[in-house]
Amino acid sequence: MNPMRQIFFHHKPNNYCNGYSLPRYFIFIWMYIITSGDSAFTQTHFEQTAPTKYRIVFKDKLNSPYTIEEPEFFLSQKAILRRQKQEIPVRENDLPVNPAYIDSVIATGAKILTVSKWFNAITIQVTDTTSLEKISKFSFVNTGDFFNSEQKNILKNSGMQNTYLSEMDYGPSWWQTAIHNGQLLHNHGFNGTGMIIAVLDAGFANAESLPVFNPLFEKGYILGTRDFVEPGNNVFRESSHGMSVLSIIGGFLEGELVGTAPNASFWLLRTEDGNSEYIIEEDNWIAAAEFADSAGADIINTSLGYSQFNDSLQNHTYADMDGNSTRISRAADIAASKGLLVVVSAGNQGNGPWKYITAPADADSALTIGAIDRSRFVSSFSGRGPSSDQQVKPNVMAIGQGTYVANVDGTIRPGNGTSFSGPVITGLAACLWQANPDATVMEIYNSICESADRFYHPNDEYGYGVPDFNLANILLKASQQGPEDAAPIRVFPNPFNNQLYLFFESTVNESVDIILYDLAGKEVFQKTYPEVSGRKYLVIDSDFQSIQNGVYIIRIETGNVSRNSKLIKF
Repeated sequence: MNPMRQIFFHHKPNNYCNGYSLPRYFIFIWMYIITSGDSAFTQTHFEQTAPTKYRIVFKDKLNSPYTIEEPEFFLSQKAILRRQKQEIPVRENDLPVNPAYIDSVIATGAKILTVSKWFNAITIQVTDTTSLEKISKFSFVNTGDFFNSEQKNILKNSGMQNTYLSEMDYGPSWWQTAIHNGQLLHNHGFNGTGMIIAVLDAGFANAESLPVFNPLFEKGYILGTRDFVEPGNNVFRESSHGMSVLSIIGGFLEGELVGTAPNASFWLLRTEDGNSEYIIEEDNWIAAAEFADSAGADIINTSLGYSQFNDSLQNHTYADMDGNSTRISRAADIAASKGLLVVVSAGNQGNGPWKYITAPADADSALTIGAIDRSRFVSSFSGRGPSSDQQVKPNVMAIGQGTYVANVDGTIRPGNGTSFSGPVITGLAACLWQANPDATVMEIYNSICESADRFYHPNDEYGYGVPDFNLANILLKASQQGPEDAAPIRVFPNPFNNQLYLFFESTVNESVDIILYDLAGKEVFQKTYPEVSGRKYLVIDSDFQSIQNGVYIIRIETGNVSRNSKLIKF
């Protein structure tokens, strides 16, 4: 046995959905290039905007004397009233640049030319470049290009190049959130607040003492623990597997790891015995799921899966993976019927003799998560579908190869396994539900699946593909529009800024033509979208970037259906 597996996971390949050890060294150079106190200025990068003039970007607005709760100190009354009239909240980008940061830059001998609160940046003029070297050593200054060329190509190919900006320093954990546009939910304040997640796992070793979990304990977000294997036992002295899973959802160590729902609340429930493999563990799981229901949890995350046991007479067959034959899968469906979203890892036997998902990933109403790498390629170990009754499984995919997680010694390292792709989706689902508190569990479930990039062409490796949580949020918002908004073609949102969504009453089987007119009747934009065939929505992401802000008439035509409507770009 690989000793790394022994150290990190008490590895049992049939039930843990991580099956792969953490690499000893980081294998990628990630986005934030922070210089040390000994580094030379040649290692840093500031944008030179003119001779002797440079743009300096700050990382945050921490310890600012201003707060969004007191806008009267930095906004005029008229500006405040305008926001109130249009129901526009005061956001962090309304806050002035931290004056202490500006004073520190001035102290280096630099002259301040412009200040931008929206971009948290300043423009300076320097006559002596030693000032730049001093500025580069400030911990609150971004001194590196966020993305190397390889990462930029991935962004470009994934359609994310215009949406990567974030208000948090995710460090190397950036990709596991951003590949789903989850940072856009975070930027709007949807970070899991008020959502309760029950993590059913094998143990949470050292979680109470690791820095990455300090915010959870300090804020009271750990609601409690239960051990269903040895009642009354200390779950923080058992396997570290659940601790790593928890770090992906709720961990927060700025610049190293930001969980996908860092402000959610958690119940930590041990159901798995790392020393043996018997079907009683399914019963432990059922008891924990019932407890989660009674305790008011919204979501269950389980990175466990069952197919083979120490007693071969208890083994499941592939035929049993029909969503109804195993009691753990039936329990997962019952939990969903009670209004809980059950997120299950697909298992790690994709490249083995078994190959398929394991129970309860086959449950009809379980949101089953497979693993991809950051280039969106399916991981060889990811459990394959379909279920034996031919349902689409896995449902969606997330990064499970090179996922950044907390290790038992407190370090943050990349690890592999669907154990780690499942929690990514669990946290983002909590944020999505926070943003749409009136949605039902199946509306959340369906919106996640429908937002995925292969929704109309699923397969046994990827399921519906990689979900886009910004799109899932838009789908939910659009579905909540009243009867007065009913139309064969709906445009959302309106007014819009960067992205525009068109929703069709029924599946489109022909191309879609878009024409944009200004108020003088002049055509300012025209394009045909042939790739919409077979879908019920169209996302227009960047085509309108060159169009000036203002009021337009948009004409949409597809087949025998058309619509003209007023469109506002701001």
